[in-house]
Amino acid sequence: MSEVSKTLEEQLEDSDWALIISKDGSLKGLFMPDGADEDLVPESIIYIMEKYFGIDFSDDIDLDYGEETSDGKTLH
Repeated sequence: MSEVSKTLEEQLEDSDWALIISKDGSLKGLFMPDGADEDLVPESIIYIMEKYFGIDFSDDIDLDYGEETSDGKTLH
């Protein structure tokens, strides 16, 4: 099976993280590995989310329950 036809879940390993981005380029969500704590978000993901999506991690965003972003969308 080619990488293109695999589902996201099939492509991820147990410890992988993923950003979900819509067709218009907006952030739809963050996939966290089972048992991961939001305090363990990789620095590269924090950088991308702050720089490109305006997420401010100093506001103690609770990724488990969703937090409304500046554009009114909920981050899960």
